[in-house]
Amino acid sequence: MASVASSRAPAVKQGARQGVAPLRAGEGTSFLLRRLHSLSGIVPVGAFLFEHILISNSTAITGPDAYAKQVAFLGGLPLVFFLELFGIWLPILFHGLYGFYIWYRGDGNTGEYPWSGNWMYTLQRWTGGIAFVYIIWHTYTMRFTGTDLHAFPNASFGKVQAELMNPLLLAFYIVGLVAACWHFAYGIWLFAAKWGITSGEKARQRLLAVCMGLFAVMTLVGLVSLYTFRARFPQATVEPGTSAMRANPNSAAPASGTQASGASSATSSGKPVE
Repeated sequence: MASVASSRAPAVKQGARQGVAPLRAGEGTSFLLRRLHSLSGIVPVGAFLFEHILISNSTAITGPDAYAKQVAFLGGLPLVFFLELFGIWLPILFHGLYGFYIWYRGDGNTGEYPWSGNWMYTLQRWTGGIAFVYIIWHTYTMRFTGTDLHAFPNASFGKVQAELMNPLLLAFYIVGLVAACWHFAYGIWLFAAKWGITSGEKARQRLLAVCMGLFAVMTLVGLVSLYTFRARFPQATVEPGTSAMRANPNSAAPASGTQASGASSATSSGKPVE
């Protein structure tokens, strides 16, 4: 009889249907940690990705002013440091590091059992690893290096824009964005199956279609946001320690003739306009 803790896929009988193994009690600490890992991927990590891509980053599509207002709103939330610490950073670290542990303990079986579900399992692990590195990098560079965007939100558009002008970083952002969107969208399907929310095959198929639609929408919005940062507005230079932004004279003007709004968004004192 195979042990419950065994990481190897059990032999599958002829004609047996493939499914998603539920999270079962009786596994002690492992059961609790896997429950927390599964839940944290939806709330708060998944909720953070949803907000960051479909709400905050989507405001950049309308221009630097709207993006600066969104950054200022988030930076002005009460106890924002603790909200970030307990609502974003620690959950992401737990979900990512424990996910690597699960990956390390598991045995890939895509060659032995070439089912679509097993390939999905492997893809989920790889996209999770890529997304983890991407989120750590993006959080570190935007939150802890250079201009403090909570203090100077008008510099936010130019700071992101400056990173995306590097072709290698742009490629890294695109790969990381797609990986994060896939990992979250397919993770919702896995969450529902493992927690017994979708118990039937038809229910799983319908939810899978919804999750793939969510993946497509999030990816599209994210890619349009990246395009906006890089190409739709003149590159702005950020003066260190201030919120002042000025258009780079070497940058081409946008096709619509829209001016970089950050150029006039700071007062002569260097403080952001309320």
